[in-house]
Amino acid sequence: MKFQPLEKSIMELQQAMEKNEITSLELTKFYLDRIEEYDKKGPKLNSIVTINSHAINDAIRLDENRKTKGKYSDLHGIPIVVKDNINTFDMPTTASSVLLAENKPSEDAFIVNKLRAAGAVIIAKTNLSEFACHGFTDGTLIGQTLNPYDLTRTPGGSSGGAGTAVAANFAAGGIGTDTVNSVRSPASATNLVGFRPSTGLLSRGGIIPVTETQDTAGTLTRSVSDAAILLDICVGFDPEDKVSAEQIKHVPPSYTDFLKADGLRNKRLGLLLNTMGNDADVNEVMEESIKLMRENFAEIITIDVPEFEMSRLNKECDVQYYEFKEQLDKYFAKASNCPVPNFQFLADSRKLYPVIDDFIKKCAEVVNPRELEGYKNKLLNIIRNRNIAYYVMAKYELDAFVYPHQNILVQHVGLQSQQGRNGLLASTIGFPAVTVPAGFSKQTDEAPIGVPVGIEFMARRWDEPTLFEIAYSFEQLLGSRKLPPKTP
Repeated sequence: MKFQPLEKSIMELQQAMEKNEITSLELTKFYLDRIEEYDKKGPKLNSIVTINSHAINDAIRLDENRKTKGKYSDLHGIPIVVKDNINTFDMPTTASSVLLAENKPSEDAFIVNKLRAAGAVIIAKTNLSEFACHGFTDGTLIGQTLNPYDLTRTPGGSSGGAGTAVAANFAAGGIGTDTVNSVRSPASATNLVGFRPSTGLLSRGGIIPVTETQDTAGTLTRSVSDAAILLDICVGFDPEDKVSAEQIKHVPPSYTDFLKADGLRNKRLGLLLNTMGNDADVNEVMEESIKLMRENFAEIITIDVPEFEMSRLNKECDVQYYEFKEQLDKYFAKASNCPVPNFQFLADSRKLYPVIDDFIKKCAEVVNPRELEGYKNKLLNIIRNRNIAYYVMAKYELDAFVYPHQNILVQHVGLQSQQGRNGLLASTIGFPAVTVPAGFSKQTDEAPIGVPVGIEFMARRWDEPTLFEIAYSFEQLLGSRKLPPKTP
């Protein structure tokens, strides 16, 4: 193999293929070897649920098609991992639960179909917090995924398997899902770019749901440019997801057009004070990041919005409790070859991860949620907060908000809660948000280069272009992405 794929971007990999320096087959084998060495052996990161037994043959076919038909897209022949709550016809979709170990969908999710049509190799399915319902990536099927930067810590969640896999170079990029923090949390914890688009930009069709109001797919990549390439491929209207119709006329020809090195110049960013905490390591990284952006001609305005305080958002806006049962029952009703008939079966099973078991039992008690005052009030609060966000951005002439994704370091394995995360605002009001590597904590024996810290930017709904300008410019200035020492 003439070319060294480690840490290379999607475009670097694609250009190497075009120059015959590497084939999709060689690249796929490279990633499979790393999965064997570091996920199953070595540090045993435990990020992969299922390796695609067809990946090698898919890569061979795509190499042949490149010769005879030319390149399909910038993803042609590029291996991608997919979170294991997203349907794939050739692998089970388990939600990391023993109850769904034999859930074998007959067709791909909408976005997986888009990826395959673009020539991507779906190399593996990744671990998640069981049913995507908590923040530490543990479930009854394969257990806990570890953070490759500090094996005593979680990789965040719920898309922590994809985060660990992409950080450790088991694939060129990953697809996760985000209901509260679930793409951006692993990105912050594993030194990646986590992009949660405007709700409706990516179809939820064929994804095991949590809520209709908050769910979306998202990307986990080692660079902002890789996120733009993946998003270009995955966007599109899906008749099976009515919310995706709202994206019409909001999608540019390519998000890569907004990868501008000077994208921070003259941008006005609102630093949300009530997202900050008392962790010295995180605060030091944030202070350095704010200083860097100001030195590069961005204006940072400190803002305090009481309605955006995270404990208030959890209490007043998060609708998981009211929507989970109805949405999951819809998935089960459509599913073929699924061993779970309905939500009540889960609640009665006594086979779920304890934290999830308690939550599902509570959700099973919800009947006719649209008639419940608590649910109605939360939906009204979401509308209120969306209007407040638009108002504050207009009043201060902001291009985006900025804050730490998590105001403490990601939690250690064994704790039952992932505290300090700030992603719920974007999730509830449907605005796009991106988490970008911002730096590391102090070094320790457990974390030889420190624990990653991510900074998050949130723009108006459908203003992904501005987010890409800001995130790409920040990434180019900081350049803080580092390979985990445990997976050289």
